[in-house]
Amino acid sequence: MPTEFDSLTTEAYRPELAEIDQLPTLDIARTMNAEDARVPAAVAAQLPLIAAAIDAAAARMARGGRLLYLGAGTAGRLGVLDASECPPTFNTDPGEVVGLIAGGPEALISAVEGAEDSRQLAAADLTERGVTADDVVVGVSASGRTPYAVGAVEHARAAGALTIGVSCNAGSPLAAAAEFGIEIVVGPELITGSTRLKAGTAQKLVLNMISTISMIRLGKTYGNLMVDVRASNEKLRARSRRIVSLATGAPDEVIEAALTATDGEVKHAILTILGDVDAPTAGRLLAESRGHLRAALAAARR
Repeated sequence: MPTEFDSLTTEAYRPELAEIDQLPTLDIARTMNAEDARVPAAVAAQLPLIAAAIDAAAARMARGGRLLYLGAGTAGRLGVLDASECPPTFNTDPGEVVGLIAGGPEALISAVEGAEDSRQLAAADLTERGVTADDVVVGVSASGRTPYAVGAVEHARAAGALTIGVSCNAGSPLAAAAEFGIEIVVGPELITGSTRLKAGTAQKLVLNMISTISMIRLGKTYGNLMVDVRASNEKLRARSRRIVSLATGAPDEVIEAALTATDGEVKHAILTILGDVDAPTAGRLLAESRGHLRAALAAARR
């Protein structure tokens, strides 16, 4: 009997792989690696749309909006992962980039019965967080049909938020519901329907782009240096010193003094060195430039 899965590329059965369990492990690994290699090309085909979505997202975030990912299962976990990495990488507040998974935190490690099938649950999750027109809501779903993800985008769009859909099937309801419908068609999986594989990799790459490039546009980097890194442990403190060194070329003692004077704030330390200003002035210039180090440097040198 035909089912809704029969029309989905991500769920297609591949008879040529029917005997894969009989192959030597190295051959299976080679086959899987060759499948994974298809993903970047599928992402590349959507880069103009991805870039347009990022520019729109960064504009909302620049005026104080949040970036919220919503999905179920693997897609939801990927959103939570991307969101959780933003505070240590870009020194964002935990409320600036948020990952919501259907069924709540429990669903990160075990299935929550029926959660992904509820549009109403997505609407309730967004209502609880007070979604506004300044926010960016990204629905993530390999199939592009998951009610939780589609419902999230529909509710957010009605509230005036910017909406992005990330899926891996063409012509998906999620893409139709979103202002930016990004469909990364990676083809059938090595293991039929196991969308944590190529589809999951594709979604991870796109979410990496959305968060990382948005942060670049918001001034969270200086060139390719993570100047807003939060030095919460010794590894990150060492990284902070290295970033200041790469940005300024200053001797170690100058770097240590700058970091001490700015309470370990990398961006501020770089500005004190390159702009030849004291720590309070660096703080003021960065506040005036909304955190953009290049603009603050230009102001310091005038």
